[in-house]
Amino acid sequence: MSNYPYRFVTGLVLTCGLALAASACGPTPPSNNCGSGQIECNGVCIDPTTDPNNCGVCDRICEPAAGQSCMDGECGVIPECNVGQSETCYSGLAGTENNLPCSSGNRICDADGRWGPCQGEVTPMPEICANGVDDDCNGTVDDDLDADGDGYTVCGGDCCDTAGTACANPVLVNPGAFEVDGNEVDDDCDGTVDNPLPACDSGLTSNASDGMQYAMAMDLCQTTTEQGDQWGVISATFSLADGSGTPAADAHSIRTGFGATATQAGDSMAVLSTGNAAAQTDSNPSFVAFQGGQDLGLSSGTPADWLAANGGNLPNAPGCPDPAGGTTASDPHMLTLRIRTPSNANSFSMSVNFFSSEYPEWVCSPYNDFFVVLLDSTFAGTPANPADKNLARYTAPDTSIYPVGVNLAFGNTGLFQQCMNGETGCGDGSVAGSVSTCLGTTELVGTGFDITNPPPQFTDDLGWCGTSNLAGGATGWLLTSGNVVPNEIIEIRLAIWDTGDPWYDSLVLLDNFQWSVEASEPGTVVVN
Repeated sequence: MSNYPYRFVTGLVLTCGLALAASACGPTPPSNNCGSGQIECNGVCIDPTTDPNNCGVCDRICEPAAGQSCMDGECGVIPECNVGQSETCYSGLAGTENNLPCSSGNRICDADGRWGPCQGEVTPMPEICANGVDDDCNGTVDDDLDADGDGYTVCGGDCCDTAGTACANPVLVNPGAFEVDGNEVDDDCDGTVDNPLPACDSGLTSNASDGMQYAMAMDLCQTTTEQGDQWGVISATFSLADGSGTPAADAHSIRTGFGATATQAGDSMAVLSTGNAAAQTDSNPSFVAFQGGQDLGLSSGTPADWLAANGGNLPNAPGCPDPAGGTTASDPHMLTLRIRTPSNANSFSMSVNFFSSEYPEWVCSPYNDFFVVLLDSTFAGTPANPADKNLARYTAPDTSIYPVGVNLAFGNTGLFQQCMNGETGCGDGSVAGSVSTCLGTTELVGTGFDITNPPPQFTDDLGWCGTSNLAGGATGWLLTSGNVVPNEIIEIRLAIWDTGDPWYDSLVLLDNFQWSVEASEPGTVVVN
């Protein structure tokens, strides 16, 4: 038999195919010599639908299927080999053949003229750690691969170095990652899918002096070292607001609740204060009234980089007077967390709840206390972190920026929610206003900010405003977020201080620190 890609017969073009339908042939109109449905081909009437070889169709180019030949009136199979013929074979990657243990095999031509399977070949397999064999046959014994380029090798514990059934995005899966809840992937390669870290905030000492216990109270449960390859808290230290000195021991505590305010996660939360970090029934440290407050006898500068980024001035809510006292922080308190971020984290969030006895009489006054969350990160993407590093800020719909504090109650931002509605700013030097967005005072019960009709502490102090006759108010739980670079070392500085004087104390609760694989909108918002 001849083997041509197509063959012409006088007046006839042959077509080959496994099952060429007649409707695809485009038959010419029948002549007077042919019946309906037939075509005339070189004077012969044929029916394309019954042609046994699907070859005798006119007006088509012969197009044999793969492995077929087109011959005179019939379709045939082109043999791949001679029956009984044998040859060496190898199906592994190019360049790996004969790199031991990889080797070629042999295959034999069967009775149909087709090559049989390759028998006896040894092809590459994933490298087995420290077995003294070049398992992947690339010429290097026990090479420790990092195919996904995430900085973690297979022998270093990376359980998903290439995409497959274990994970779809290998660069996010390694021992340096945090476990993402509910994604059905063993993100941190500890051998278990979707298992969170065990809680670490039970049984903590209320008046602990070790900053690491406060990180644990915030649900940061993993630790690491400066040179470690896993994420975690490297250090947690207390200082004054400018990073110097030591704050008052009674101004921080770890609580399982703060009056009627419950934790957001786990059993405990961290408390920082400009007075005593205690509700009315607390001990170690014990309660001291917030309204009137106490002078702890400490002062410092404010965080220098934050101050410089604000042109040397303390920022304030729109429409409110400049803070008094220059750049001096009275009764300052700062907790600095140094953390290596997870290899799959692009942002973090934490729950914050700000209480102040300055509400309502000193809202929008020169004496507002400050709370900042300053993030030092190399993140340079979008959405951008604030230029002054402070995440404790609310951006209003009109793009006005309000630092987290009692002035969130000015202008009805809706972020100061645990309070009594009514008149604000009745203290000396305050801008008068009113609040109508308070949701109630349930979370103030038992805190000491719920004391009714607190007596004036100074000659120019009214004690309260109009019908707002409690010792203070609170934001309720807010969510503060910031963006980071995976596997970088960041610092988070959480600082609170009195402005203009050491009186009328404020306090912040910190809890429920979480990582996210997605970038966030940096800043502070109401918890949904």
